[in-house]
Amino acid sequence: MPSKGQKQEAETLAEAARTSRERAAKPAAEEKGAGKRARSSDVFGSEMRRRDILPLLVLHLCAKEPTFGNRMIAEIERITDGVLNVNPNTIYPLLRSLEERGLIKGEWEHPDRRSRRFYAATDAGRAELQELVETVRPFLDALAQSVRRIREEALGGTSKRLSSASKPR
Repeated sequence: MPSKGQKQEAETLAEAARTSRERAAKPAAEEKGAGKRARSSDVFGSEMRRRDILPLLVLHLCAKEPTFGNRMIAEIERITDGVLNVNPNTIYPLLRSLEERGLIKGEWEHPDRRSRRFYAATDAGRAELQELVETVRPFLDALAQSVRRIREEALGGTSKRLSSASKPR
């Protein structure tokens, strides 16, 4: 069971993701300093995301139960509270690559006609998942610590500023 601090971190990350998505959704003209380039809401670098985070999540989902691409997209968005936006152009090439490497096995729901393709982790895929967990854990721990420090430094003083602002001068 997650600790109170872990829950608070998760809530902070989720709130940051929601805020980032809301800002990204606003037309550029509405943003202060119109004409500036919109910032990406992807907190994971594209290389880390492509190489480690997405395969980790896909293998995790395939190890839990056989699943199909669109369900994985929805689950990844749910797990990351929308911080990672995955689309079919990202997920299906990854699934093909993982299948070619023998890390997952795909089977058609109805082999006699084109239907959903369900993927399940193989033994090699489960072993790769464990390796990815060990590779990605330090990165995610550092990211969580960084968010905690930003929260303490930049947001931690919010209640102090509010209480001092309410005092008569």
